[in-house]
Amino acid sequence: MFSKSKEINLKNRGKMRTEVIEKLSALIIAAFGLIAALAWNESIKAVFAAVFGEAGTIGALFVYAIVVTIIAVYAAIKIGQAAEKAKSREGKK
Repeated sequence: MFSKSKEINLKNRGKMRTEVIEKLSALIIAAFGLIAALAWNESIKAVFAAVFGEAGTIGALFVYAIVVTIIAVYAAIKIGQAAEKAKSREGKK
């Protein structure tokens, strides 16, 4: 059998491997999220250009920034509420 130090070393390797996989998966998910955000950014810019005319004007850029911020805050609140609801359901089980 293994000595105690080798067993601990093997456990640490397994733990480290799990942590690396968790971090890599989080980074990959974040990268896909960024790609999706950039795609939505371009889509929303196109809509604003169609509605307000030239997208490069200062007024249109401010309106765009304000609307996107409002949507992001609203979405963050709703997602947080859904997460809390799911967490409370999980605690009841």
